[in-house]
Formats: sequence, C-alpha cells, structure tokens
Amino acid sequence: MTSVIEIKSLSKEYQLGIIGRDTFYRDFQSLIAKILKKDDPNSPLSGIISNGNSNKFLALNKINLDVKKGDIVGIIGKNGAGKSTLLKILSRITSPTEGSIKITGKIASLLEVGTGFHGELTGRENIFLNGAINGMSVSSVEKQLDNIVKFSGILMQHIDTPVKRYSSGMIVKLGFSIAAFLDYDILICDEVLAVGDQEFQNKAINKVKEINSNSNRTVLFVSHNMDSILKLCTKVVIINNGMIVHQGSTKKMVDKYTNSRSYFKNYYENRWSNNSPQTDSIKLISISSKNNIGEKLKDFDITDEILIDVEFQILKNDKNFCTNLHFYRNNNFFFQTFDESIDVDWENQQSKNIGRYKQTCKIPPYTFDVGHVDINILIFNPPGDIDSSNQIMEPKGSTGALSLEIIESKRINHARGNYPFAWAKDSLTRPICKWITKLEDEK
Repeated sequence: MTSVIEIKSLSKEYQLGIIGRDTFYRDFQSLIAKILKKDDPNSPLSGIISNGNSNKFLALNKINLDVKKGDIVGIIGKNGAGKSTLLKILSRITSPTEGSIKITGKIASLLEVGTGFHGELTGRENIFLNGAINGMSVSSVEKQLDNIVKFSGILMQHIDTPVKRYSSGMIVKLGFSIAAFLDYDILICDEVLAVGDQEFQNKAINKVKEINSNSNRTVLFVSHNMDSILKLCTKVVIINNGMIVHQGSTKKMVDKYTNSRSYFKNYYENRWSNNSPQTDSIKLISISSKNNIGEKLKDFDITDEILIDVEFQILKNDKNFCTNLHFYRNNNFFFQTFDESIDVDWENQQSKNIGRYKQTCKIPPYTFDVGHVDINILIFNPPGDIDSSNQIMEPKGSTGALSLEIIESKRINHARGNYPFAWAKDSLTRPICKWITKLEDEK
C-alpha cells in the first residue's frame, strides 16, 4: 500500500516565557540585560530561569511514523503528550524544529472549535470561505451546499446567521460537515467531536467510515474517547511526553493504554501552568485530592473522608459560577455533586468578584467501593448550557481531570464487618445502610 504520510525524526521545540514585549524599548532593555548577564527586567520569571536550556520545551521528540493510503489512524495520549502539536505540523500551521515530513495529497483539517470560521460571517459564507481555503471552487461548494447544511443538522433559517451567535456544538457540526463533503485525500480531526452531541458523534463516525470505504481516503483522528477510537480506527498510535511509545492494532493499543494508567491519569494534583482551561471570565488553576489532615494522596481507604480541592481565578467582576464534579468508573458516569450554589435559587445567586478562589468538596467515607475513580470538573454560569462558551469542562470527551484509587487496607471496616470472602466485582459504591431484623412470626 502506498504511503501518504512519511514522518522521519520529527521534533518540535518551543521557547517558554515571553518572546516579544510589544515595544522596541523593552526588547532593547532585555537585550542589554542579557549582554551584561543580568536579570531580564521585563520577564515575569526574572531570576528564576537559568542561562541554560531550561526555558526550552520539547513538545515532540524524534517522531517516526508511516501512514498508508486508506488507513484510519487513531492518536491517543494524555493531555500535553504532543498529539495536537503533531497535527498542527501536519496541517502546516506550525513548522517543525527538526526532521522531515512527506505528504502525498490534499489535507483537510478540523483542529479546534471555530478554526477556519469568521465570527462575523454567516454560516453560508463560512462554508464558501472554508471551501476556498481547502481549494474548492465556488461551483463545487454550491453543488455540495445542501448536503453540508443537511448533514450538520442546522436549520436552513439559521444558516444565514453570523456564526458568532452559534453554540460551540453548532460550529463543530458545521465544520465537520464542510470537511465531510470537501475534495481531499487526508482528513485530520483533533478531538473536535467531543463538543458535539452523541447523536452527531455517531453520525460523524459513520460518515468517516463511509468516506473511507468509498474513496479509500486517509484519516488521522485524535480522541480521548476510546469508544470512538475502537469504532473508527484501523490502527492506533500512543504518544507520551512527545514520543511515540507504542503503535499497532486498535484493540491491542487501546487495551495497553487503558491498562497503563501512567499514560493518561492525573493522581494527587492536576495543576495547569500553561494552557489553563479558561473563558474570558474564569480560569481553572488546579484540582487535587487530600485526606482530612491535608496530605495529597492517590490511594484512599474505603473508610477515609476524601477532600477534593478546586482552585480557580475569576477574571471579571459580578460573575456567578457553579462548580460541578462528575465521578466515573471504567468510563461510566455514576454520580455528580454541585457546590453550595444549589442552596440558593439561580436568579438570587451572590456574585463573585475578581480574585483567586478555592473550593473544597468533602466526600464521606464509604461513598465508593474499592477500585479506580476518575473525576471530571465543570464550572459554569448558572443555569448553564452544555454548549456554552461561558463554561469550563475538563477534560472534554474523556474522563480524568483527577483520578484516585479506593483501597481496603484497614481492619476496622463497617462496610465489610468480618466477612472474609471476595465481594462481587464492578460495584460502584458501598454505603453503610441501617438494617433492623426482628422476628415477625414464631412457629
């Protein structure tokens, strides 16, 4: 089979910190300080970064990959592993630091919500704009216009509305629909379907399969949703710390990934230093798991109280926000909890002002049964909208902003008593319920 993408020794290095400071005067100040080997007066990290290479970040490190015509390749790995950087280089958005790439054919890319869209243009105008960007003539776009609109599920009366009024879910649907009917050889998708609803995700996966079977097109698909990877992909690549650590058949790679939690789990604390999840009003800083004396832990006994700390920063005054934690086991959602905002009617919420906030969620003992637990976080503006751009959902389309393990290590355990045998598997919770036994009829 002919190779359509050949990647050899590909590396990408980024400069950390501020590169330019908007004025010649400040740049000149920094240059003089560097020559005199003094601290940069304009750097927020002045005196912290050494004169070595500690201010360099290697996002990709010696990537080698060969993709054949007609392959549907899934790319998986934890957040920050280098998946999106790889796709941006393949899409020619950024250039590599080292290495070479040989691409045969035209590429269509779906990298982020809103990529390739102009907010002031209508949905119809953006269809023609995207078509032009991807090399389609006006007549070619006109022939596919009805198919694109129909597949996206956007009502015809909304197609002439500026896309700045669309929800993120509507933008993703329209963006994928345009890509689905474009004339291309290679389609690149970076987790964009995580924003769309389940019905559209299924429809999109079926469309990619149809395109692949009818015209043998190649697809690169990044996702944290293992179900989507299993349904769609013929081959999977695992990226960790900027390197390809495994590649092979889909089922084998997904099993290896999900059973090797070091690839993608965040234990103890998840602190966002770069690329923090944020909107124009709020920024997520960290989420961590602690015991009742403040120690950050990964393993909690079933008898322990668990404290989940959430830190965030509000960027504008007079804003209302509610925090919602979702709990998962084996990628199955099994309960959620809201902060104290639910004690007050949504319309009577007390506004929060600019500042850094910390919330603590106390989870009682015996809430979970033994096993692995993943926690997702949602911070929204009440009453909220799942497609709203005014909310933070972390992570999107997967599980595990924070993870922890529930174990059974103490002799005193009121949820077990002195029962010596194994419990039924796959139990989610083991609460202590009050039981009363009495004799009703003596014979």
